[in-house]
Formats: sequence, C-alpha cells, structure tokens
Amino acid sequence: MTKISFIGGGNMARALIGGLQSNGYAMDAISVIEPDADKRQQLHAEYGVHVTEQLPSVSSADVIVLAVKPQQLRDLAIFLGSLLHGQLVISIAAGIRSQDLARWLGGYQAIVRVMPNTPAQIQAGISALYALPAVSAAQKDIADTIMQAAGKTVWLDAEQKMDAVTAISGSGPAYVFYFIEAMQQAALELGLSAEDARLLSLQTFAGATALAAQSSETPATLRAQVTSKGGTTERALLSMDTAGVKNAIIQAAHAAAARSAELGDQLGKE
Repeated sequence: MTKISFIGGGNMARALIGGLQSNGYAMDAISVIEPDADKRQQLHAEYGVHVTEQLPSVSSADVIVLAVKPQQLRDLAIFLGSLLHGQLVISIAAGIRSQDLARWLGGYQAIVRVMPNTPAQIQAGISALYALPAVSAAQKDIADTIMQAAGKTVWLDAEQKMDAVTAISGSGPAYVFYFIEAMQQAALELGLSAEDARLLSLQTFAGATALAAQSSETPATLRAQVTSKGGTTERALLSMDTAGVKNAIIQAAHAAAARSAELGDQLGKE
C-alpha cells in the first residue's frame, strides 16, 4: 500500500487521516511528522498512525502531504528538498503557488497543489487540485484518492483558477455560516427560542442545499418554485434585491479572489 507521510498534524491532516481510515486505508501505512508532543500522542491514540518529530523519516514515504501553515512552508521546503527522490508532494498550504514551492524544493516538480475547505473535517468537503506537468497519471490518481477521503474533488487545468476556487469553496463556508447567523438572528427577533432558531435555520439550509444538489433544475428555477406571486417569499426576495444582497455576495467573492492573488504574490516573494 502507498506510504503517506503528513508533515503537520493539524485539523486538515486529521480530516484526511480520519477519512482514509473510514475508507479502509491501512493506518500503519501512514506517518505524521509533528513537533507538538501532545498532538503526536493524540494522533497515535486515535488513529494508530506512526508519529515522529523527525523530518528525515519522510524519505521512506511514497507521498508527502505538506499540511503546515503557509508561513512555515518556505523554510520547511528548503530543508525537505534534499530528502526527495521521486515522491509525490501534495501541498494543502493556502496561497502557495506550485512553482514557488518547486523553487524552494530546489527545482522539484512532482507537486500537486490542493485547496480543500473546512467541511473536510466531517468528510463533506470539496478540494480543487492542480498538478504540475511532471506529475504522472498514477500520482494524480493517488492524490485524488487521498483528497476524496475528505469529500469530493475537482481538477483544474490552470493554476490561476485556484484564486477563484479559494473565493468560492475555500472561503465559501464562511459565507454560508454568515447567512445562517443572520437567519438565526432574525428568528430570535421574531420571537422564536434560540433552540428553535438554530434548528430551523440549519435544517432549512441543509435541506435546500440537498434539494439543489439532487435536482436537475437550476437554483433560479428552484427559487421561483418557492416564490408565489404576492406571497411572503416574494416580499423577502424583493427586500434582498433592494438591498443589493446578490451583488454584494458576488463582489465579496471577487474581493476574496483578489486577496488570494495578493497573498500568492506575497508568500512567493522569497
């Protein structure tokens, strides 16, 4: 079985390891390099994976998953480059472009860049992947298998699209939570209890999303089916249109994409 070594044992690494475990992946084929002793103990106790603080141990892995903070990646990569001998390197560090990582690794090119999102923590995420040309078809399949442990995957044909992905699915969960937060506040103001406000808001969002995912109709058509002329939904949507809610959401996504590009420039400067 393919040996996977995670560098960093944070939330996203745990999400992927947990998903792989649920899919029947052999935990003795996974190792985690983590400097925090408490995290190492927790990872070993919960999943049975090998844990260490020694970076050179990655030399025995087939796949190396870089799951550290973006600000830590450059220094890590400069040291890691000398340990590579054909392994697939998967980076889930937000904002770090593949060619910048390749440069820090001393020109190494077997790299897949991934943008996951936080629902991966319950295996309900979606990850966008981009592979440098040197990545083989077999390696792409391995990367896909690893990321599908945390949800669905989509492959990009150009890395520039990663900024758009960051704006839509990377940052997107926060937009959803923001909307749910507003619905709950409105429910409280209208006299519902906190418990009922939470349940009604969450289940309405979950149910509508599930319906949209399973339906062949567009979201616009589904919205129209709920909107009776002269009714309550029409009045609510008119209020949102007057307030410019849809345009504000679109502009927010553009702002997030622009910031993603800025961060890529900043993080890749050195």
